[in-house]
Amino acid sequence: MIAGTRACYPEDAAMPDLQSQLAPMSEAVTNHIRVEVLSRYSPENSRPLQGGWVFEYTVRITNQGSDTVQLVSRHWIITDALEHTEEVKGPGVVGEQPILAPGESFKYSSWCPLKTPIGTMRGAYRLVGASGNQFDIEIAPFALKAPYTVN
Repeated sequence: MIAGTRACYPEDAAMPDLQSQLAPMSEAVTNHIRVEVLSRYSPENSRPLQGGWVFEYTVRITNQGSDTVQLVSRHWIITDALEHTEEVKGPGVVGEQPILAPGESFKYSSWCPLKTPIGTMRGAYRLVGASGNQFDIEIAPFALKAPYTVN
């Protein structure tokens, strides 16, 4: 904030999250391919007392174009609250390299471990078109946030 200004919030409003203004969801469209992501904290798989938080995320990829495409690889950039960044690259997603005809969608879920209760993910998928042309599509940034409890 600028010195001399103040933010006013209704009394019953929650304070804004100062760690991250990102939502646990994202959406991006690149070259007529829509990528939507929704994340959630997975308490049943997390071990906060041992410094381990696990987040699940579900991705839906929709071909809004007029050409058939195939997802051939992924590149994730995962950053925790301590600014530790890890990159994950590999073929396909969840063991598949889906082919999407015009109008088709592919949906999958996976998970991500963190050493902090807050983080972000973003990245790209590499696709190949029917003519053999390769191109990257954006996975817009989204938040990974564990809820806090006050004792």
